Amino acid sequence: MTPAVSFKQVSRHFGSVRAVDAVDLDIGAGEFFAMLGPSGSGKTTCLRLIAGFEQPTSGRIEIFGERAEGVPPYRRNVNTVFQDYALFPHLNVLDNVAYGLMVKGIGKAERHREAETALELVKLPGYGARRPSQLSGGQRQRVALARALVNRPKVLLLDEPLGALDLKLRENMQEELKSLQKSLGITFVFVTHDQGEALSMANRIAVFDHGRIMQVGSPEDIYQRPNSRFVADFVGSSNVLPPDFVARHGGARRWASLRPEAVRIVDGEAGASGARGLEATVVSHSYLGGTTRLGLDVEGQRINALLPAGQPLPAEGQPVRVGFAPSDLHLMEEGG
Repeated sequence: MTPAVSFKQVSRHFGSVRAVDAVDLDIGAGEFFAMLGPSGSGKTTCLRLIAGFEQPTSGRIEIFGERAEGVPPYRRNVNTVFQDYALFPHLNVLDNVAYGLMVKGIGKAERHREAETALELVKLPGYGARRPSQLSGGQRQRVALARALVNRPKVLLLDEPLGALDLKLRENMQEELKSLQKSLGITFVFVTHDQGEALSMANRIAVFDHGRIMQVGSPEDIYQRPNSRFVADFVGSSNVLPPDFVARHGGARRWASLRPEAVRIVDGEAGASGARGLEATVVSHSYLGGTTRLGLDVEGQRINALLPAGQPLPAEGQPVRVGFAPSDLHLMEEGG
């Protein structure tokens, strides 16, 4: 099947800065795909290359098999939802949603019908007469989404669209975006620096750093089987353990990832990493709501553990014993 979006050795340079550096990537038709990485990693530049707001310095971009280099944004079958929503304050909601159809020369009655349908799709029926200033942040986000969807794009690009929302609303919108994408069946390409968003929403994730893709895989692959120290540390704040420590405790002499939830306080009972676990000292604890993150010193190595809420907490400075299964040590490639 022809990919929705294909990058073939695509680079984008700004002077001496390689914002995107020889990226190869295929995004499947109907896929919810996330581009994840820290600020300056190249993810947003890749999105802008798909949209046509930037042109590659080298390489080839295809959208459903058609060359995209040099094709202006308005001639690409894609639409973008921006973080700031970019709604027109002087237009009401209905005309904001219908704006793209007006530019295409579609008559007022037809474009308003299409806009009403799009507003129903994003659960804002009856809001057409309001101005953007009369809406909440979440409602403005939905209007921006409706404005993009009314053009019936084959690819919808979302540039950190949930970044301005509070936590509860952001979580609700994550679920709604997933449901909407499933019902529409179109390709969503979602850019975010929030690993929780990417893990909870996407079918596949590309992790970016310094203009390159470090790993592409399912959320489970990215979280449980990171291929580099960068991915392990960025996605889920794993314990990244050096080769000597790994070799002493059941693994090969290589860098390894150990997720905090795999580390247990064994209280002197038989532990997976030794007869009675490993000696450790509690350095810190941070309350996170449903869990508490415990900072531990184990043989001079800082290791974090996640304990369920309500479990008794050892005091800072208290000696404890910790355990983990050797199978929880995920060996990684060198470097990264």
